[in-house]
Amino acid sequence: MAGTLAVSTDGGVLHITLDRPATRNAMSLRMVDELRDVLARAEAAGDVRAIVLRGAGGHFCAGADLQDMAQARQRELAGDPDAIAAVNARFGALCGAFARTGLATIAVLEGAVMGGGLGLACVVDVALAGQGAQLRLPETSLGVVPAQIAAFLVERVGASQARRLAVTGGRLDAAQALAIGLVHEVHEDGAALDAALATTLAQTLRCAPGAIAATKALMARALHTPAADLVDDAAQLFAKAARGPEGIEGMTAFLQKRSPSWAPQ
Repeated sequence: MAGTLAVSTDGGVLHITLDRPATRNAMSLRMVDELRDVLARAEAAGDVRAIVLRGAGGHFCAGADLQDMAQARQRELAGDPDAIAAVNARFGALCGAFARTGLATIAVLEGAVMGGGLGLACVVDVALAGQGAQLRLPETSLGVVPAQIAAFLVERVGASQARRLAVTGGRLDAAQALAIGLVHEVHEDGAALDAALATTLAQTLRCAPGAIAATKALMARALHTPAADLVDDAAQLFAKAARGPEGIEGMTAFLQKRSPSWAPQ
């Protein structure tokens, strides 16, 4: 149990719950730092294969904790001209860390999914939403910029939809978020959403962890590299995987009509 997070593990899955229900899980700097620390520990542990993010009390995350911003303004008034930028950059580093991780990441989105919460929803591999989820990009309506979220939002939904959300103050229900690809599935809140998470985890755990990490890294390169320029590197990556222990085990298991060693038995 961390200060702002409830953390548990189950069969190679790390469950991280944003645990500030009185604030609808507003993201404080302490939460940002604890999320980065938990992620780094999971990556180093070697036995974590997937991470599930969700929020306590029926909400995912209502955005940044305004107390941190107020304190940053006070520090600027006291002579630190970069205090607000430093706070913003710490959240951006968190999003980047989750975007780059080789572990499979899944978010369960319920209730308020705002600002920084929307940013986290954009960087996970799979976003499952409850029907009652309300997704917001409120920054421009507050006179500020979704500075650390913008790039990840463009990656998730494309420039056209991201610009539409920016100029309208971004208000989406779960069905609208599904229609533009911001979330991947929508289910009734409660048992149906939990069942969808269980199905997604079962599918994920049947995939080889090393292959997942290598594929995610290749797809990240593909965002900024023409496909033709990746042909040779991708071929070498495939050959390395095919010669490696996962590739040999996967093909052997297929031929023997059994589950591979990494899949739950």
